[in-house]
Amino acid sequence: MILEKVKEILIEELDVEEDKITLESKIKDDLGADSLDLFELISKIEDELNVTIEEDDYGKLVTVKDIVDYITEKQK
Repeated sequence: MILEKVKEILIEELDVEEDKITLESKIKDDLGADSLDLFELISKIEDELNVTIEEDDYGKLVTVKDIVDYITEKQK
């Protein structure tokens, strides 16, 4: 569920094809996000998944798996 929602947001925000998104995909290197994209992604993820991502943790969110794991942990 979380992975599907994150994929949906990535597709919408970064205009990438779903088959290019895997858990190992790096948000910047593989999916082409720049710093502004990353900020917008985080904002959208926070809104749609009702989670707060601490600014100090932005740098930890390198791959899709990092984002999914972070959200999973926050929602416990």
